[in-house]
Amino acid sequence: MTNFNLPYNQKIDPNKKTLYKNALIIDPATKYKQKGNLLTIGDKIADFGTNISSDDAETIDCNGHVLCPGLIDIQVHFRDPGQTHKEDLVSGSKSAVVGGITTVVCQPNTSPTIDNIDTINYITNKAKKEAYCNILPYACITKDMKGLELTDFKALKNAGAVGLTDDGLPVMNAHIMRRAFEESKELNLVVAQHAEDLNLSNKGCINEGLASKKLNVRGIPNISESVIVERDLAILEKTGGRYHLLHVSTKEGLDAIKRAKDKGLNATVEVCPHHFMLNDEQVLKSGTNAKMNPPLRSESDRLYLIEGLRSGLIDAISTDHAPHDLASKDKDISDAAFGIVGVETMLPLSLSLYHQGILSLLDLLAKMTCNAANIINFDGGIIKKGARADLTLIDLNSDWNIDPNKFYSKSNNSPFAGFKVKGRAIRTIVAGKTIWHI
Repeated sequence: MTNFNLPYNQKIDPNKKTLYKNALIIDPATKYKQKGNLLTIGDKIADFGTNISSDDAETIDCNGHVLCPGLIDIQVHFRDPGQTHKEDLVSGSKSAVVGGITTVVCQPNTSPTIDNIDTINYITNKAKKEAYCNILPYACITKDMKGLELTDFKALKNAGAVGLTDDGLPVMNAHIMRRAFEESKELNLVVAQHAEDLNLSNKGCINEGLASKKLNVRGIPNISESVIVERDLAILEKTGGRYHLLHVSTKEGLDAIKRAKDKGLNATVEVCPHHFMLNDEQVLKSGTNAKMNPPLRSESDRLYLIEGLRSGLIDAISTDHAPHDLASKDKDISDAAFGIVGVETMLPLSLSLYHQGILSLLDLLAKMTCNAANIINFDGGIIKKGARADLTLIDLNSDWNIDPNKFYSKSNNSPFAGFKVKGRAIRTIVAGKTIWHI
């Protein structure tokens, strides 16, 4: 049995007290890990620890499960405005909270694109009225994502943009990218890049490798990613600013980020579960539901990404949640749309890294909470007195099978159908209110 409460942002009684007792409280930002209780008053965390109690609070028994900051997904496509038959802010956020996610960052390749204040206002106003979780927007680097003219960064930031990207399209013009770093630096806005040299990709549809040869389709080589990353970092070194590599998929791209970090450059990187869980042979099993951009790469790339997570080189885990209707996927693989859904599977798939002993729980959760928040300068992802009461309760040992037909998203394009996973969110709290629970 599941329960939803909507909308989350209806004003909570500022004096409303809720005591979450018998929890394993984990705060990755401070490396706090302790069994105890946590008290919220209104939409804030009032206190937490081993001896916290309240006689007049609603009490929720966490039964020893993990209580951590609400998960943050810094790359989703909720298709609103423009393609709401695939997803919208309501269905997307509903799907997110089922996955334990309390905050998402929407990408700007909507229709119209998020290159203007009106579109940001549409998203933020609709989210305030109807969404199940916090929804923040990235804004476009260039007008209409055409790569020719910068948007008004200052106006977009003032309207609520938490970063800049033309995600879905790379900024191919190096001069434009340089100006983007220079102008964003003054505003302390991160520039997030979908790294792909379109000339090298040459309209490929999956990774250039054994699968592309078997299917006799055009492949996308690793170098199409790394060339752009190397170029961007060379510019960053001259200009300063903040650079974030979206959905890294290759050894070469990750190595470039390592060299940049070793130089002290402000560069961060995220990875998606599908890139560290699957290789390009999955396309032979799942067809177009395993087609995304960047594509699933070789097994050696996959293992290298896992090592990047283990070593701490990779800062964050995101989903690149990209819902598509059946008509967009039910095509030849060369013509089908890129992208898969991911917000309901991010946590259980990522927990495999913990269950396999690759990452500690603290390190894993950091990549979906405080690290993600730091990239976008968001004041969430932490448990402390006075912090926002966005929380996720996790059952680490729940065994279940992924069934895309049961997703709360409008779309079910996922290569993980039938996968056995261990662990899931069982309660999602946003602004002090339980929005969803099992």
